[in-house]
Amino acid sequence: MILLARHGNSVDNGPPRRFSGHRDTPLSELGREQARALADTVADEGLEAIWTSPLIRARETADIVGERLGLVPRIDDRLSESYRGRWEGRWVEDLERDEPEGWAAWRHGGADYRFPGGESLAEHQKRALAALDTVRAGPLPALVVCHGGTIRVILAAKNPRGLDAFHEPPDIPNARVIRLDDDGRWTIAA
Repeated sequence: MILLARHGNSVDNGPPRRFSGHRDTPLSELGREQARALADTVADEGLEAIWTSPLIRARETADIVGERLGLVPRIDDRLSESYRGRWEGRWVEDLERDEPEGWAAWRHGGADYRFPGGESLAEHQKRALAALDTVRAGPLPALVVCHGGTIRVILAAKNPRGLDAFHEPPDIPNARVIRLDDDGRWTIAA
């Protein structure tokens, strides 16, 4: 079994919110509290491995969980958030106002969507799924600490609508467990 978790709240998660992408923003104090709660949540899961994105907000989360469980997180660059090009670091409300057509395209998603000057959702999905194959080949159960966009591209891979379903579910909560079953079904733990 693989458990997915988005990193704890970062300084970019606001409010107001910034588009982080590859920006290496640390956890907020709330994010560190969320990471400690995540560690408590997964303490009885019998985890054999923790994998993480190299971005500091995910690494900090994974390190807090790993310290509690006595596991050293493994870093995999392919678990990073999408590279969001010239949108990285911009305020979400500014993007909605200043680039309404680009914002509407982003909200639609799809395999052909590419961040301006950045990565496409299809490219992000390809690398994230390759990382997940590596996780599956190692000791299980495993926790994968990554990003909202990374989780979305993973979940969309099993959706009949593919990356057109990128924005389903509407929210990927910080530091909450998403159980990924072998058959592709997933649930967000309470």
